[in-house]
Amino acid sequence: MTTPYKEYVLAFSYLVYAFDLYLSWRQYRKLQEKNRPKAVVDIVSQEDFDKAQAYGSDKARFGFVAGSYSQLETTVFILFGALPWLWDLSGTWMLRVGGYGPEYEITQSIIFYVLLSLLSTVSGLPVLLYSTFVIEERHGFNKQTAGLFFMDLLKGHLLGGAIGIPVLAAFLWIIKATGETFYFWVWVFIIAFQMFVITIYPTVIQPLFNKVTPLQEGDLKEAIEQLASRISFPLRQLYVIDGSKRSAHSNAYFYGFFKNKRIVLYDTLLEQAGTEEICAVLAHELGHWAQNHTIKMLVTIQLHLLLVFWQFSFFINNDAMYESFGFAARPTLIGFLLFQYIYSPAENLVAFLQNVYTRKNEYEADAYASKLGYNAQLRSALLKLHIENRNNLNVDPLYSAWNHSHPGLVERLTALEAEDKNMTSKGKEKEL
Repeated sequence: MTTPYKEYVLAFSYLVYAFDLYLSWRQYRKLQEKNRPKAVVDIVSQEDFDKAQAYGSDKARFGFVAGSYSQLETTVFILFGALPWLWDLSGTWMLRVGGYGPEYEITQSIIFYVLLSLLSTVSGLPVLLYSTFVIEERHGFNKQTAGLFFMDLLKGHLLGGAIGIPVLAAFLWIIKATGETFYFWVWVFIIAFQMFVITIYPTVIQPLFNKVTPLQEGDLKEAIEQLASRISFPLRQLYVIDGSKRSAHSNAYFYGFFKNKRIVLYDTLLEQAGTEEICAVLAHELGHWAQNHTIKMLVTIQLHLLLVFWQFSFFINNDAMYESFGFAARPTLIGFLLFQYIYSPAENLVAFLQNVYTRKNEYEADAYASKLGYNAQLRSALLKLHIENRNNLNVDPLYSAWNHSHPGLVERLTALEAEDKNMTSKGKEKEL
């Protein structure tokens, strides 16, 4: 009996859609509440709460539409054989333009990849445009023009082609050349590629989209350098990025290997928070470095990637899988795409477990900042940034646990308050 892979994929996609819809509805109901939760009554004004609820409600309502659109698109794609049609079209173009036959599988795969990318961009454009120029615009967050939006889109595709096409060709060649152990060699190649991208991103890729300038001399730079020196963080440079060019949302991050670390602050963060609050936010970020969260997560992701490639090795020559989706041949790229459809149940579980692990890391990073003496400042910064960014102040716990990699504001403030009391109690015990 032939395994009905296509029917299985469709059935599971609807189960996931129904589950996501249920969780989204739970969150939407929380966003319709008019009264502030008890935990934020004393720290968030009714006006700020109403603004956050309105922003969240708009995003949630559109999320129902976007989710249904995505599910319909997936159904049509699978049910009506869009992938086999695109593959055959790629082969036809390859034959007519270059005179190449089906034995040139890598060339056909590249044409297929380009067509699929363009089709996905066109189909997803209405969702992206509405989200950016209606919802974000309505709530004062969008700062980019239509010209900048489409220029970013064009740059993204050109960059994706310049990097993605050679990588795809190498990916497929390695699988063909290394036989049954391809999963290991592909894994090694992907790790090397990721390290290469991480290395060139700040100096080659990011400047194509944003202007990055050194942080000016002053109290903030001095305070950050003192913080870095205090914990022996190998800070080489401080930068400011023009995030306000596109959005009013704020952020901060660090990057770099070994003793060559750089910190990047969004200009919007400089506008929304004071010096001590920014240092508190960075103390949290540096807490991830001090406790090796980034390295641990990187290792976890790479091991998961190896597991995925190894499991793909059991499906790459599965005739029933290809036939179920309407393919007569067994192209490697198609096999990997179909395998990702089939493997999606496990990926959903892995994503949830990653959220659980990441949330634990967030609490630990908050506690680290607290131990450095930034408890009050971090609480103030979290509150201020949540209000400025109109983040959800009334979170449904099930929705948050499944969808969010960071705990909600109330959860983090409660944990910080408990950490503060614990430190105070330990301090009194030492005095005794």
